[in-house]
Amino acid sequence: MAIFKPSKNSTFNPQEINILNAGTRIQGDLSSEGDLRIDGNLKGNIDVKAKLVLGTSANVEGNIKAINCDVSGIVIGNILVSELLTIKASAKIMGDISCNKLIIEAGAEFNGKSSMSTGVAIGLGDYRNGKIGKPLDTRAPVLSETTREQATA
Repeated sequence: MAIFKPSKNSTFNPQEINILNAGTRIQGDLSSEGDLRIDGNLKGNIDVKAKLVLGTSANVEGNIKAINCDVSGIVIGNILVSELLTIKASAKIMGDISCNKLIIEAGAEFNGKSSMSTGVAIGLGDYRNGKIGKPLDTRAPVLSETTREQATA
């Protein structure tokens, strides 16, 4: 069967959304050129060249890099967003965030440092174009079992 055989005429369509549904578990780094929605569990780093949406059932353990990001679930790791980061009321974040614009809804939990500047957007663009080194440390955070239990409670 040729269900998974890629078409010779297949092209990237930035209008299509990639979805990782609830109940799905992935271990490893994930990257996407287009928008990405995660409702499942991911243990690894995420690099999205567009918008990332983490639903209420999302559980991410790793660092995130995206142009825009909406967080409604749990993130244990650092977040680097070059434009708008929206942290919804149901979100729990344990890690540092760096973005250009930030919205935090009442009720959201955030434990870490935050930095905001237009320099983040410039730095991320230069990083993508190969002009400078990495904008932030992209190593996954070292967390104790107690820290993980607190984040998922």
